[in-house]
Amino acid sequence: MISKVDAPVRIRVGKLPIDVVDFAGALDMIDRLVRGGEGGTVYTPNVDHIVMAERNERFQKAYGAASLSLVDGTPVLWASRLLRTPLPMKVSGSDLVVPLMERAAERGYRVYFLGGAPGVADLARQKLEAALPGIQIVGIDDSRIDVSGELLDTDEIVERIQNAGPDLVLVALGAPKQEIWSQARRALLKPAVLIGVGASLDFVAGIQKRAPRWMSKVGVEWVYRLAQEPRRLAGRYLLRDPEFCWILLRQLLTSQGPVS
Repeated sequence: MISKVDAPVRIRVGKLPIDVVDFAGALDMIDRLVRGGEGGTVYTPNVDHIVMAERNERFQKAYGAASLSLVDGTPVLWASRLLRTPLPMKVSGSDLVVPLMERAAERGYRVYFLGGAPGVADLARQKLEAALPGIQIVGIDDSRIDVSGELLDTDEIVERIQNAGPDLVLVALGAPKQEIWSQARRALLKPAVLIGVGASLDFVAGIQKRAPRWMSKVGVEWVYRLAQEPRRLAGRYLLRDPEFCWILLRQLLTSQGPVS
């Protein structure tokens, strides 16, 4: 468990908390969560998350209880600097997954994949097992999950994960579903640490390609993704996410800084 003394400073962008931690620190924090045996949740907020959180209270609640919140997106990194609460670097879920799996292989952590399109998690498992001898991927599940109603105390998915006994569960359901589900299930799945990874399994499996690194550095990775999936992502990037500018402006005018 991460104690209050050991926990990083936590800032706020919009209504979401984000921890001031670099890439190596993020891996170390996840290590400590696993070793602490108390479970936990790890999320990677980006522009879209910040916009969605304005109107989704369950999403806000999940983030408010997060064990670790890592900035995913160069625009959010820039926003933290404008707010005079600078984050050290972007720590996206898609960048984190492979180094985390390398560490899991080294330390004997048991890993479970939840979500992704049919067949993607299995393909990601095959590629990781070929690249990382000794990695223990103890289960995969691409079942459809509905979080629109009240989640019952347990279900078949929870029971399958409990029976597999993982240390890490990579939850690839997309936001806000993966965060809402993880928050509702964290106590049942303890001591497992639940990590929201979005489309990261697609990248590991080779189903989707990452944007060139230079596009990520200048904050236009979204353009690359939009070109790949225009029908699915146009509404998000062109209609919903521009609200981030107004959220940031409002926060700049109120000048609110760190939350912890």
